[in-house]
Amino acid sequence: MSRLKGKSALILGAASKGNMGQVIARRFAAEGADVTVAGRNIENLQALAQSISGSAVYCDITVKADIESAVSHAVARSGPIDVGINCTGWGLLTPFEETSEDDLVAMMNLQFKGPYQFMQTLVGNMSSSASIIQISSATATILVGNHHAYIGTKAGIDHVIRGVADEFGAKGIRANSISPGFTESPMTTDYFAVPGLPEAFIKEYPMGRLNTSDDIAAAAVFLATDECFMTGQNLQVNGGLTLRRNPTPSEIEDFTTKAASTQE
Repeated sequence: MSRLKGKSALILGAASKGNMGQVIARRFAAEGADVTVAGRNIENLQALAQSISGSAVYCDITVKADIESAVSHAVARSGPIDVGINCTGWGLLTPFEETSEDDLVAMMNLQFKGPYQFMQTLVGNMSSSASIIQISSATATILVGNHHAYIGTKAGIDHVIRGVADEFGAKGIRANSISPGFTESPMTTDYFAVPGLPEAFIKEYPMGRLNTSDDIAAAAVFLATDECFMTGQNLQVNGGLTLRRNPTPSEIEDFTTKAASTQE
């Protein structure tokens, strides 16, 4: 595999072992890219970078100086950046009326302000054939209960992606989102461990299974290649979930209650 040979990539949000950012980083390296990984756990990042012959840099996406430092690090290593990917996220599940101001500020910093400033910093440091990729969520298109702050910030930054695509296309920069559905990852481990919960979601997937991080990595590779003539779009890489809907809170409760009763 060498679809990304000669390209440099900065992948933000790859600090947790086995998370989506790490899966994407490994796939990009396997495709020939020179990969810099960034996030808040430098030990995990350094271990990942060593395993893929890449580079690691600390970056808290909510801190603009960290973003600028990470971009500068990647440029110093490989020259103008060909691919910038944001995989950060926080799966906050809180009823609408119980979402605190602190939660709202934290969510907006992580999922709106941070990605906005990441793209602001990227566009002046990219090659003439470059790709910005934002990992979004199917929930930004089809709702799921108790997820309002998450949904709103993901949907908001998807629209910023469209604006960036429109403004910077003439400079050779493409910008797109990828929207997975319910995906097993470190962020969702606790949810997948709840008996009956995955089954509540699977029934809404026309292709009969939930997402994997490998699905998203494959889509990201396509968006990163020069053969991709697409910008300002949101790829729904979720097995057809958006043709249907997510289960309602009451449906999820029914599935989990039934599963728990069969285990007694």
